Formats: sequence, C-alpha cells, structure tokens
Amino acid sequence: MGDGRFEIRFSGSGGQGILLAAAIVAEAATALGKHVVQTQSYGPAARGGASKAEVIIADDEIDYPEVEALDVSLCLSQAAYEKYAGDTRPGGLLVHDSGLVEPGDSLPGRVLRGLPFTQAAAEHLMKTVVANIVAVGALVEISGMVPAAAAEAAVVSRVPERFRALNVEAFRLGRRLAAEA
Repeated sequence: MGDGRFEIRFSGSGGQGILLAAAIVAEAATALGKHVVQTQSYGPAARGGASKAEVIIADDEIDYPEVEALDVSLCLSQAAYEKYAGDTRPGGLLVHDSGLVEPGDSLPGRVLRGLPFTQAAAEHLMKTVVANIVAVGALVEISGMVPAAAAEAAVVSRVPERFRALNVEAFRLGRRLAAEA
C-alpha cells in the first residue's frame, strides 16, 4: 500500500461473481474507515464475456477514481487473464484459478499465485458457484489488503441469508487454500 493507495482488479467471465467479490472487499475496507472507489465493466455478453470490477482503497480521499498501477489482480478465466493480467504493476500480485487459467510466462516481475478455486469449491462444498468467494478468501489471506474478519463480515452482509453459511465456508476454504499453498 505504498502511498496509502491500494488497487485491486477482479476479472473473469460474466456469471462468475466478479462484482460480488469486489463489493465484498470494498465493503470490508469501508468498514475499516478507508476511502474506497469501486467500478465495474462487462464484456459484450453479460454472461460469458470478460468482465472486471476494480476497487481502490486509500487512506486519504481518492482524487483519481481509475486504476493506475494494479497492486493485485485476480483472474478467474483465461479470457480475463489475457485481457487484463498485463495491467498488474511489476512486483504486483497476480492470482489466478489454476484450473481455468494457463498463465504462460509473458509477465515477468509479477508474483504469480495459481490456486484451484473452482475445483476446491466443487470438491469441498459441492458448489462451483462459490468459487468467487473461495478466491476472495485466498486473496485476503495472501495480500492482507483487508483483515480477514472484516472481509468475512462483508460476506455475511452481502449474500442472502439462506446462502450465508455456504459462503462463509467458501471464504474460509479460500483462506486455508492460500495458507497451505
């Protein structure tokens, strides 16, 4: 967080829960009293096209609400990786779903972390729909961008009550995956 500004991009295919993942991190940072801007954009198709959501967290007012040098990128699809991964600043963290993304070696200087979010969601929770929340748990664990307790509280506040237990379990699974990797 060098100058007190931290930039994160969540990317994947439409329908992978990218916007919810970003909203959880944004809400967690807001609860800590940080200044936060969240933006989002969809590919040509709402489901299937590459989509992204960005969160800027800062100690002071955010005068420029666009990402300039991504500290952390999350890529949950190959198309998203190819379109957005290169925007991660040198020395930045690039996290991807190792079951869905083949990173190649064209991005030197970035810290690459591949974890099987979708596979873990399927095997441990029998629901691939929460792979995005597994990814958020791992991101929080790896990057320390927001405290885990704040992020878990945001998960609870953002998902419908009937899905809360599943999503909290997914978040904790992601943290364990990252810690064990």
